[in-house]
Amino acid sequence: QVQLVESGGALVQPGGSLRLSCVASTSIQRFYVMAWYRQAPGTQRDLVAHITTTGTTSYGDSVKGRFTISRDNAKNTLYLQMNSLIPEDTAVYYCNAVERASNYWGQGTQVTVSS
Repeated sequence: QVQLVESGGALVQPGGSLRLSCVASTSIQRFYVMAWYRQAPGTQRDLVAHITTTGTTSYGDSVKGRFTISRDNAKNTLYLQMNSLIPEDTAVYYCNAVERASNYWGQGTQVTVSS
């Protein structure tokens, strides 16, 4: 059973920064892609960024230039560095890992951007 545990969510003022972490219960090198998604109340879950085993990254248009996704294979951890946060970034952020036909999700961590 693969477990993904997110942390780092908080209340932050506009313009601030946060770093989210997602720790896996297994080696993350088995996942050919890992990603961060987010879901605001009343909306669908949207892809924020993903990273492959080779380190190739991709970002949603709304976060390009502000967010950075990275992975530390030695620590079995996925990160999301979020800078220049705006109120529209407020959402529950979910970690996702894909392995062949299996798709794993964390429980989510709340990020609130407000003054």
